[in-house]
Amino acid sequence: MPQAFCYRAPGDCAPGCRVKVSFGRRTLVGVMLAVVKKPPPGVGVIKPVAAVLDQRPLLSSDTLELLQWCARYYHHPIGEVLAAALPAKLRAGQAVPERPSAWRMVDGAEAPAPNATRQHAVLAALRAAGGVATADALPAIEGRAAVLASLSERGLIERCEMPAAVSEQVAAPTLNDEQTVAVQSLTKAVTAKQFAAFLLDGVTGSGKTEVYCAALAQVVSAGGQALVLAPEIGLIPQLVARLRQRLPTRVEALHSGQTDAERAQLWADAQRGDVAVLVGTRSAVFTPLPRLALIVVDESHDSAFKQADGFRYHARDVALRRGQLQGVPVVLGSATPSLETLHNAQQGRYSNLQLRKRAGKAKLPKIELLDTRNLQLHDGLSEPLLSAIETTLKQGAQVLVFINRRGYAPTVLCGACGWVADCMRCSARMTLHRQRNELRCHHCGHTARAPQHCPECGSDDLGAAGAGTQRIEAQLRKRFPGVGLARIDRDSTRRSGALEAALAAAADGTAQLLVGTQMLAKGHDFAGLALVAVADGDQGLYGVDFRAAEHMAQNILQVAGRAGRGARAGRVVIQTSHPDHPLMQHLASGDYSRFAQAALDERAETAFPPYTYQALLRAESVDASAAPRFLKRAHDAARGLAGSDVEVWAPSPAPMERKAGRWRWQLQIEAKQRGPLHAVLRQLLPQLYADRQARKVRWSVDVDPQSLD
Repeated sequence: MPQAFCYRAPGDCAPGCRVKVSFGRRTLVGVMLAVVKKPPPGVGVIKPVAAVLDQRPLLSSDTLELLQWCARYYHHPIGEVLAAALPAKLRAGQAVPERPSAWRMVDGAEAPAPNATRQHAVLAALRAAGGVATADALPAIEGRAAVLASLSERGLIERCEMPAAVSEQVAAPTLNDEQTVAVQSLTKAVTAKQFAAFLLDGVTGSGKTEVYCAALAQVVSAGGQALVLAPEIGLIPQLVARLRQRLPTRVEALHSGQTDAERAQLWADAQRGDVAVLVGTRSAVFTPLPRLALIVVDESHDSAFKQADGFRYHARDVALRRGQLQGVPVVLGSATPSLETLHNAQQGRYSNLQLRKRAGKAKLPKIELLDTRNLQLHDGLSEPLLSAIETTLKQGAQVLVFINRRGYAPTVLCGACGWVADCMRCSARMTLHRQRNELRCHHCGHTARAPQHCPECGSDDLGAAGAGTQRIEAQLRKRFPGVGLARIDRDSTRRSGALEAALAAAADGTAQLLVGTQMLAKGHDFAGLALVAVADGDQGLYGVDFRAAEHMAQNILQVAGRAGRGARAGRVVIQTSHPDHPLMQHLASGDYSRFAQAALDERAETAFPPYTYQALLRAESVDASAAPRFLKRAHDAARGLAGSDVEVWAPSPAPMERKAGRWRWQLQIEAKQRGPLHAVLRQLLPQLYADRQARKVRWSVDVDPQSLD
């Protein structure tokens, strides 16, 4: 429901407060957007607000302005935008968590009697905790509240606020000339308290995190707060640990891997100003920070910053808009910046801070192309590559084998009749997972037992085509028995703590062989890693999406950058059956800027983003004809609204036409300027909301889509 609703508010209600209201037959929690003296035209009976849940606004005027901008820009219902910005417990109307109170021992007080065993147990626990602990951290003894009260009355303990946990500090390294220039530019912007956008374009291992640390130290010393965004949960523990070692203040993480209670507490602490540096994934961009002075978007090129469903915002772009609204500098860090970001830097919208050399004595790795056209592959690995792995292992160094495909093999086929294991619910093939001997669709989650005989002809000539992480792992264990190996992908890291354990084994060298997907491609620093082997460099070379080549280059160069960060020289070997392809030649040079400029020139010629602006109207239904019928009506309406400066494409099936039992179609609208595109959407969407036939489909609008699937 895209609109806001009108209620009669009591005098103590202000914009940003949560309220309870009667909505139909239900009582719901809402957020007050504005208070007006007269109701909007056409409003009938105005119900009173049932209850005001907050004594002061939960969302500041700055945050409300940002969220309302998001609703307008992404053409998404404001209620769902507000919901995305609040933790689940606050959306449900629960009270904002208070600061966790603690108990502190008081020196010099008379000790309790020897037979007061429960009091002695509490005091012993406090001593073990360093003299201060929350009540929940103390022993769960019977009558604990009464024991605490008794100790307080005797003057042995007193209430206090729990002090922020600060890690043991590590001295900052000496910055090189490039890093120093970058820090000076950021510090100047922070001091000026004005919006400025910076691209920190640094090769892998160039010390971008040290630049962040130095700039954040300036923010913290001046009493400000900072927001640091990372694309994936897996990157956060290492980043938080690094920041805590360098910043003598409270640094916290906020992400979807935490419980609802943890998220609500951290959100409230940040909103009160108790957290100096908040590190989070995509949704953390909306967290209120009253003294915000700097925003950092690390690995800003990563597609994970774009929400793939529902409210389809891009956290990088929202961060930039937040910086504009609050007068705060924003840093976009990346070794492989997106083409949109590079284009903005070339146009002078962003200041370009470049780090062209690695920090310290480390050198960029040498990149080699291994032509596999005439080579036999052993479960996805050629003999020359296996020999290179063996040599590296004998030297006592680590090896990382990268393949951005999980499972054992991407498909199973019959050599007799050509049958292929397709998903019954999607226009996709089933992936073989050998450990469970099952076929699994990575798009809808459908599973089936792996067949022993062909379902079509009965032949037992079934083969696994291609390789995934499990198959690579099996081959390496067979070839190098006894060598510690860690596989890191979504399957191997599902259990709580599994990712942290695998990364720890990689960091301390226990795992000398690493196999993984793009989860290992960025942000990680393994000092002993000397060889990166890319098992399938051609993956994505001829993707249907015009961004496929960009994403492929970013993945390969990011994972290549894991090599040679320590004292050992780094080497990267890319298996490819297209060594002469221009993209492969750019990758072999290791110079992302050469690839990016060639890709930008191609985008300019073909009028693709960043030289045009796009919106994608998607529709899906279990009825194969419902989605195209709906989009045909949308197409006709959009054509009637569009001028010569807006192009409305005919509806077409999505690249994956069927997913999870639903038929999927899409309609693309594009323009060379944002204004005309948004003008069409503003007029079109009310017509679609009013279309009774629209209820037969699921439909959504995606502004600035990052994937055409």
